[in-house]
Amino acid sequence: MRVDILTIFPDYLAPTSLSVIGRAISAGTVDVRVHDLRDWATDRHRTVDDTPFGGGPGMVMLPEIWGRALDEVLADVAPGTRIVVPTPSGRPYSQRKAEEYAATPGIVIACGRYEGIDDRVWQHFGTKFPVDQISLGDYVLAGGEAAALVVVESVGRLLPGVLGNEQSAGDDSFSGDRAGAPLEGPVYTKPRVWRDFPVPDVLVSGDHGRIAAWRAAESHRRTAEIRPDLLPGGSDPV
Repeated sequence: MRVDILTIFPDYLAPTSLSVIGRAISAGTVDVRVHDLRDWATDRHRTVDDTPFGGGPGMVMLPEIWGRALDEVLADVAPGTRIVVPTPSGRPYSQRKAEEYAATPGIVIACGRYEGIDDRVWQHFGTKFPVDQISLGDYVLAGGEAAALVVVESVGRLLPGVLGNEQSAGDDSFSGDRAGAPLEGPVYTKPRVWRDFPVPDVLVSGDHGRIAAWRAAESHRRTAEIRPDLLPGGSDPV
């Protein structure tokens, strides 16, 4: 899978070389290409923004700079590639969307800054490629780079061979295998008793049927307690 990231702070994306995604890059499973948006600026100050029409605070990223950058980057991507735009105005990002991206040949992530990117960029490129404007949550970041890291990791770990155990992703919170109770229950490891807190007896019983039933019950309990809104008929968490 190919991932292109356009940003004015390419060093921000250095963590993609670490951990499971770094190993996936080394193995050739993921091809991450980080592009400095300022490379497409033409003035000596490498300007990428200007004041907004209609007035107001902040600056808006120039459509011509983004247009030239995306023209070049998108020129050789595979059919089915999607453009991903992190923005507080976007649709909530989810595990389902990560699974959707993992099934594509590639994504191009456009990291905005300041007040955002001139909307005509997406009007134009939306006629040629699917464009998803996504939000990590109801808060505002300084730019799209942190969200880009989240997208790369959440998508990359779903690709075949990236995780050491292929069953791990399917058992994660919010995965497709957890549709009934989306949150994963508590997990334990050695020692059997730690600071007077023992591991639940069922987990050392050797009875796999009881263990599976306990995990399902704990998953439902945790979901009802922490995210009741994820259950059918559930209310928003307090």
